[in-house]
Amino acid sequence: MYKRIIRRDGSVIILAPQKETKTITFELLFKVGSRQENIQNNGVSHFIEHLMFKGTKRRPSTAAIAKELDGVGAYYNAFTGKEYTGYYITLSNSHLSLAVDMLSDMLHNSKFDKEEMDRERGVIIEEINMYEDNPMMYIEELFENILFGGTSLGKSIAGPRINIKNVSHQVLYNYYQKYYYHGNSIIGLAGNFQEKRALKLINQLFPISARQARVKNFTLPSFKQAQAIVKIVDRDLEQVQLMLGWRTTSIDTKEFVFNQILANILGGTMSSRLFINIRERKGLCYFINAEISGYEGKSAFTIHAGLNKIKILEALEAIKQELNNVSKKGISAEELSQAKENIKGRMVLKMESSSAHLNFLISQEVIGQPIKSLDQRLKELDKVSLKQINDLAKNIFNWAKANLVIIGPFKNKNEFLNILKK
Repeated sequence: MYKRIIRRDGSVIILAPQKETKTITFELLFKVGSRQENIQNNGVSHFIEHLMFKGTKRRPSTAAIAKELDGVGAYYNAFTGKEYTGYYITLSNSHLSLAVDMLSDMLHNSKFDKEEMDRERGVIIEEINMYEDNPMMYIEELFENILFGGTSLGKSIAGPRINIKNVSHQVLYNYYQKYYYHGNSIIGLAGNFQEKRALKLINQLFPISARQARVKNFTLPSFKQAQAIVKIVDRDLEQVQLMLGWRTTSIDTKEFVFNQILANILGGTMSSRLFINIRERKGLCYFINAEISGYEGKSAFTIHAGLNKIKILEALEAIKQELNNVSKKGISAEELSQAKENIKGRMVLKMESSSAHLNFLISQEVIGQPIKSLDQRLKELDKVSLKQINDLAKNIFNWAKANLVIIGPFKNKNEFLNILKK
């Protein structure tokens, strides 16, 4: 069970009690990410996330914040995405007041010290270096830049180095002021807590703001892709990275769950088609999976594999053949049943923790969907038909609209294009 409270400023409080646990998770989500940025300020949402941990008047440094939270064994972190930025603390329920007070202090009273900001530029650039030096992580950014190129979804979350080096203190602070207000937030609390006391704390430390919630209006142009696209990042690697994929339906549509089921059947488990046929039977890769990354407007359906450089062409041929088999012959009723049970089992297991339970609820709220309970979501899964999944497979694997990114020691993209075209 949960309670959803809409406040006068448009902010939403979600309370998800779990009496069987001794922990609580307190989280704030602001509806701002790289989608709200432009070319000149790309990266500022992520930059601001870093600055929220750099000290307040009461807690004057990162060390002061960390010491207080570490002192009670809290787990805390933050994240920036394309569509929202979040901050959370999980700790013993006896320290609820600390969690609410800490995030309130950080998010309202961060110093925005210019010296700290300048120092953090180097930290963020090193974070960018870390991702780019890890092909397994970096390929996703490259892929979505190709898939959604020229749109708000195509921008990097961390931004380009030149922006991080040059963005001014005033630009960062103005951006913070524009988006960090309560009307633009979702406030969540899950775990073992007393509702009356919790609401009193939240309303005291996160009062209703004068500014109303911003109406999101994400619009994407029509993607007119007439032929397959291949991008190669030439690097001297033994294990190369391959990501193949297509644009698919928005996360807030009823068809999105069809994509999740199809991805599970193809590469969501160690008994999935791609894992068995590409890795186990043919030995062409170390890992392979299929995923759906959901966004408002469009989502990304991807096949990701780590491969021996010598076997990459053979592997791409085999992956294409497997996808064509699914597209032309369809999946079986047994495969559909197994995928449903796997997804349902994972959902049930995840709901055991307060943080996962809260994420389950907030992830629906943030995209403007009516929140559905776990039981409602499980029933929706049960209703998905074999025809719906097979129709999706027929439609999605259009090779003229395929997008392929490879990180490895290759220069000639035509040999990869030839496989996609035939």
